[in-house]
Amino acid sequence: MKNILVLGAGFVTRPLVAYLLNQPDIRLTMATRTVEKALKVIDGHPNGNAVQVDVQDREALERLVKSADIVISLLPWIYHVDVAGLCLVHKKHLVTTSYVKPEMAALDDEARASGLLFLNEIGVDPGIDHMAAMQVIDGVKDAGGEIESFYSYCGGLPSFSSNTNPFGYKFSWSPSGVLLAATNDGRYLRDGEVVEVSGDALYNHSRLVDVPGAGTFEAYVNRDARPYMEIYGIGSARSMYRGTLRNISHCESWHCFKKIGLLNRERTFDFNTTSPREVIAALVGGNGKDIVQDLAGSLKIPPYSVAIKKLAWLGLLDDVMLPLGTAAPFDMFAYVLERRLVYAPGETDLLVQHHEFTATYPDGGKEKISATMVETGISGGDSAMSRTVGLPAAIATRMLAEGKIRMTGVHRPVVPEIYGPVLAELSGMGIRLHETRETLA
Repeated sequence: MKNILVLGAGFVTRPLVAYLLNQPDIRLTMATRTVEKALKVIDGHPNGNAVQVDVQDREALERLVKSADIVISLLPWIYHVDVAGLCLVHKKHLVTTSYVKPEMAALDDEARASGLLFLNEIGVDPGIDHMAAMQVIDGVKDAGGEIESFYSYCGGLPSFSSNTNPFGYKFSWSPSGVLLAATNDGRYLRDGEVVEVSGDALYNHSRLVDVPGAGTFEAYVNRDARPYMEIYGIGSARSMYRGTLRNISHCESWHCFKKIGLLNRERTFDFNTTSPREVIAALVGGNGKDIVQDLAGSLKIPPYSVAIKKLAWLGLLDDVMLPLGTAAPFDMFAYVLERRLVYAPGETDLLVQHHEFTATYPDGGKEKISATMVETGISGGDSAMSRTVGLPAAIATRMLAEGKIRMTGVHRPVVPEIYGPVLAELSGMGIRLHETRETLA
C-alpha cells in the first residue's frame, strides 16, 4: 500500500481524492484545519482518513509527512516550500498544482540527489495548458517546423445559465488567491518586443478574445510568459503570451477596485465601529455623505458607472457592520466577495482554455493551430475547476505511486513521459482540447 497525504480540503480536492481512493493499494490521509470538510470529501471510504492540523505547527506537519510516501500540497503556495523542506528531510515525493517559485526551483539539486520528484504546475492553469501546449509543440517539431507565436488563455467562470450576478464571476477556487493574483505584474513578448505590465496597470492591458464554442471574453496578462519559451523549447518564437479570461467589463471594474485601495493589506480599520461605507469614504478621501459622488470623483468616472454599481450590489456602500474586528480593506473585500459571489446548489461553472499557435515549416508553409477546451461543471456534482485542477494531479500521483515516472528534481509536466499518459487518461474522461488547423498564405 502507498500512503498519500493530501494537505488541504478546499474547492478542488474532491475529484482528486475520489480518484485516488478508487485506486488499488492506496491509502489516503487528508490533513486540514477543518476536519469536517475533509470527512465530507472522503465520504466514508474505508481507505480514507481525516486529521486536523495547523500547517504552522511544524512538528505535527512533520509527523504527517514522515508517515506518507507521496505528499500532495493543495495549500496556498506560500506553504509549499516549507512542505518541500520536510519532504527532503524524510525522502518523500511532492505534488502541487501551483507555480514553481524561485524558492521551489532552488530545491532542484537536493531533490535530485535524494531521488525525489517535486512535480508542480500539474493542475489546469498551470497544468493542462502546459501539457496541451507541449503536445502541439512537439508535434510541430516532429514535422520539422518551429513555433513562431503562441498565445495561451484560460479562465474559470460561471456557466452561462449560472452567470447570475453583475460581476460575471463566482468563486471556484480560493478567494484570497483570486485577489492576490490581481496584484501580479505581467510580461510578454509581442513581435519580438518585450511588453512590461505593472501590477497597478494589470487591467489596463486587456484584449478581447473570441473562443470557439464559448464566446468573447476579456483577457489580461498572466504573470511573465517569457520563461515558458525556454520551458517549452520555443526560444525562437517572436510572440509569447499567457492570459486570464474573464467576462466583459471585469478589467475596467477591477482596475477601479484596485485604484481605490480595496486590495490594500497594510492599512487597517476597526470594523467594530467602522462600516464598509465609511471605509470606502476613507480610502477615497471623501466625507461619506454622498459615497457615490465620492467614488466618482476619486475615480474620475460617471456616478452611474458599472464599477460603482457593483460595489453597491456587494453592500460595500452600506452601513451594515461586518464581523472582522481589526482588518484591512483586502480582508473586507475578500469577506464580502466570498459570501456574495457563490454558486447556489445545482449551479455550474465553466472552464475555458484556448491556445493559438502560428507554426512555420522548412518548405515555407505556415499554419495556424488552435486548441480549445470548454468544460462545464456537473450540476449537483463536481465543478469544472475542481475536475480540471484535481484530476491531472491525481493521475500524476497514481503514476508516481506505481513507479511510472522516474524523473527526479523539481519539474513541470512538460515532458512526454508525463503529459502523454495524463492527457490520454483525461481525454477518456471527456476532458480534452479540440484542435483545428488552418494553412496561412
